This record gives sequence, structure tokens and C-alpha cells, in this order.
Amino acid sequence: MTQPTDIRRDRHRPLLLDLFSCAGGAAMGYARAGFTVRGCDIADRPNYPFPYHRGDALAYLAHLIATGEIRRYAFIHASPPCQAACSLTVGTNRSQGWGGAHLDLVAPTRALLDATGIPYVIEQPNGRAEIRKDLTLCGEMFGLGVIRHRNFELGGWTAPEPAHVPHRGRVRGYRHGRFYDGPYLAAYGNGGGKPTVPELQAALGIDWTDVREELTEAIPPAYSEHIGRAYLASRTTVGVAA
Repeated sequence: MTQPTDIRRDRHRPLLLDLFSCAGGAAMGYARAGFTVRGCDIADRPNYPFPYHRGDALAYLAHLIATGEIRRYAFIHASPPCQAACSLTVGTNRSQGWGGAHLDLVAPTRALLDATGIPYVIEQPNGRAEIRKDLTLCGEMFGLGVIRHRNFELGGWTAPEPAHVPHRGRVRGYRHGRFYDGPYLAAYGNGGGKPTVPELQAALGIDWTDVREELTEAIPPAYSEHIGRAYLASRTTVGVAA
């Protein structure tokens, strides 16, 4: 298990707020990029590798804004629940009525993030039109064992998008009763052909949780490490230019 104790104690690192933090896939990437991370999630997350506040993420952000405590933070990452109208959820499970009944928290999240005046990222999967696709990342860009496309809206800053590397084959698993093999794992659900927990951990680059639900929801740390390094580099460039 990764033990980022030295990361947590370095007070000279910029402070990042990780909203809707789940088990910390994004958090670990930002920590590796050079941030001190504090999370917030409504669920109990004993595997989260950094200090976090358990509670409603939007209520907590509103509290930080109202009290002025938000000024402690240099950057904010938010991953609002993605089940509402997500192409994966709706497309795969349309017959069961999934996807459409979930609350869509993207707009209220953006409104509060804009009110902070702090640079931020909103992350969502493919199929969501509610965010700007300023940056789209894929596991193949980082040599991972998953494709897992994710779109990122960048609030208050910009970053170049890396080239989208062609996929090397299919995602392993069953589709409509037929099994397909390939170099990528299906990092979602529990159906036939789905990977084991150790396979998921290796494919995502996550070793501090062995809870399947957390792994299937996690952002690969490589994504947020790329974003964090890009943001810090942009701030350095601005500082030099000034």
C-alpha cells in the first residue's frame, strides 16, 4: 500500500481541494504532481490516502467560501457524480432505467467553483454535454491497461491536450453474449469477463484500495498527475513572464 506521509507533511506544496473524492485516484495523481491534497466525499472513505472531510461536497464548498477558508487553496478538482445521462450508464443499462434518474450536479458545482475565483477542474466521462471538453485523456496516452476516456473542463486556466494515441485493440469482456479479447480491461461493473481486483489495480495504477466499487469509479492517477503538472508549469511560466 502506498504511504504518502512525506507528501502530507510538506507545507510548502500548494494546497488542493479534491471534491467528490471517492477513494482518491485523482488525489494521488495531484500529490505526485506536487500538491498537498485535502478531500471531501459524502461517503465514508477509509481508503482515501489523504485527510478528508466527510460530508456533502457542495455544502462543504459553500461553507469554505462563506468563511473565507477557501483562500487556503490554490487549486480545486471536482468529480461530480456522473451517472446522470452518462453514455456508459444509460447506453449499457437503458433497459433497467439507469442513468436518467440521478441528480446532475455539474451546473451547481461549476457555479460554486466560479464563485471561488480559484483555478479548477471538473471531470466527467464521455457522453456528458454539460462540461466543456477542454482536455480529453485516455489510458493509452499513459500506457495503462484501460482506455477510460475522461473529459476535463478547465476553469480559469488552459493546458495543451496530448495527442490521442490510437488504441491497440478491444476491451476484454462480453458484449451481447459474445466474448472479445483485447489489451484493455473493462474497469466497470461486475458482469461476465470483468477483471479481477488485482487486475484492476494494476491496470489503473492504484494500490491503496482493493474495493471493486472504488476501483471502478476511480480516475487513474496518471490523468490527474498530468493535469497537476500542466497547471503548475503554467503558473511557473506566468511567474517568469511577469
